Parts: sequence; C-alpha cells; structure tokens
Amino acid sequence: MISLIAEKAVDSQFLLSLLVAVAAAATVLTIAIPLTEGSNLQKRMKSVATEREKIRARERERLNRQSERVSLRQEPKEFMRRIVDQFKLGDWLGTETAKKQLAMAGYRGQHAEIAFLFFRLVMPVGLFLFTLFYVFFVKDFGQSAIVRIGMAVGGAYLGIKAPELFLSNQIQKRQASMNLAFPDALDLLLICVESGMSIEHAFRKVSTEIGGQSVALAEEFALCTAELSYLSERRQAYENLSARTGLEGVKSVSTALIQAERYGTPLGTALRTLAQESRDRRMMEAEKKAAALPPKLTVPMILFFLPVLFVVIMTPAAIQVMKWQ
Repeated sequence: MISLIAEKAVDSQFLLSLLVAVAAAATVLTIAIPLTEGSNLQKRMKSVATEREKIRARERERLNRQSERVSLRQEPKEFMRRIVDQFKLGDWLGTETAKKQLAMAGYRGQHAEIAFLFFRLVMPVGLFLFTLFYVFFVKDFGQSAIVRIGMAVGGAYLGIKAPELFLSNQIQKRQASMNLAFPDALDLLLICVESGMSIEHAFRKVSTEIGGQSVALAEEFALCTAELSYLSERRQAYENLSARTGLEGVKSVSTALIQAERYGTPLGTALRTLAQESRDRRMMEAEKKAAALPPKLTVPMILFFLPVLFVVIMTPAAIQVMKWQ
C-alpha cells in the first residue's frame, strides 16, 4: 500500500489528473455555493435571534451578579483549548488585529478565537513535516539537503500565512456582499426612519428585508438591533457595527447616528445624503469594472477566439484550393 502511494506521488500524470479533478470540483463548488446562499438566510437569522437571547441573558445576569462573567457562545473544543492553554498561544499569537479580522469575517466568540490560534500553530508544523517527508522520502528532486530543508521552511511559512489568507478571503467576500446591498439597505432605513419608526425597529425591519440580497448585512443589522436594546451606551452599538463591517459607508452612517444621538441633528437628511452617496459609489464601481473589461478580454480573444475565427474563415478556402489542384 505504501509503495503504491509512493508510486502515485511521483507519477506526474496522476498528479496532473488530481489537480484537474480538484480544479473541476472547485469550479462546481464556486458555481453552486452562491445558488444555495439564500437558503442559509433562515439559519443565520435564527442564529442572530439566539445571539440576541444570549445578550439578554448576559445583561440580566450582569445586573444580578456583577462579579460573574457569563459565556454567550458555544464552548471551544476541549483538545483545542488544552493545546492553546498549554502553549500559551494567546500571548504570542493572539493579537487585537486577528480578533478584529475574525469579527469582520463573521466568526465571533471564544470558539472562533481558540480555533484560529490552534490552526496558526498546527498548520506551519503540519506543512513543515509534510514537505520534509515529501522532499526526502517520496520524490527526489536532485537538490542538496539544505535546499530541501529550505523547501520545508517555505512550506512552514505557507502554513503560517494560510489562516490569515483564509480570513482575508472571507472578509473580502463578506464586504463584497454587503457593499452590493448596502445602498438598498440605506434606502429602506431612510424610509423606516421617515415613517416614524425608532432606530431599533428600523434596523430590525431592514435586517429582515435585506436578507435576500446579503445575509451578512442582515446579520450585522440584527446584531446591531440587539446591542441597541441591551447595551448601556447606544454609541457603542454603532461603533461595533462599523468595526464588524469595515465599510466606509457603514462608518459614515454610524457617525451620523452617533451625532444624531448626541446633538439631536435631523437623521433623515443625513441618511438621504448618505444613501445618494452610496448609490453613486456603487455606480462608479460598476463603471470602473466596465471600463476595465476590454483590456481583460484582449488576451482571451487572442488565445481562443481568433484561432477559431481563422479556422472557420480559412478552411473553406483551403478546401476549394485543394479541389482545384
């Protein structure tokens, strides 16, 4: 069995077939996942409702017993917690930047932090040992031992960056989803505010309506509604919303809401202006993508369209010439 695995590991045709299969599976998943995103709305909204109940329980418990802390989210896996505590990963791997990135990627609570720290330790060690085993025992690249060790160190560096790249990718996807739906959400928020709703009810209503376009934005609005209801300072809820999303438009809305809360400035005028700016920004992004499309299409046209076009045009002429000869 081991000899068969070693033989397949050095077989270039097998590795190429494996890469093609992985690429095909990734393509199918890329097409299928957006189609199933809408079905996750109810589950995510249920999770938000559960989060709100947990916030309510925490605030009640805090008022009754100030000295006792109440855990709101699911406990991390015990073996992950043991490894993180044993090596004290939170002291030298856990940073405030990583915590902010976890929140922006949609991962909240101690469970997500423990898992992130665990994989930041396991991934470099695992990839280092795998690369070391591969270059020394599976495939001989004809390089010296120092070069092979350097390749293993490169694998370890890739393992260090892999969790950060994963978080960065998740943040970009969430922000792209929220950016597309935010102007519409801001219009709905303006309508709700001008109709006489309080800001809590407006956020709750918008979170239920905007979920069809962006589940992430609906979740953030619902969490903001829960924090507005149970946090001691409403300003903190707006700042938390801005920090979790990381969007400039949301930061502007949060600033306008804080100013309206503090100084009593009219909220409808500010929201109308911000909504118009958000729509203009979305249109500018669409125009920028449209302007960048012709240069991007140049290479595919040269490689794929022009050869086929030449074949279609030249083949009948070549056949006629061969007949005359």
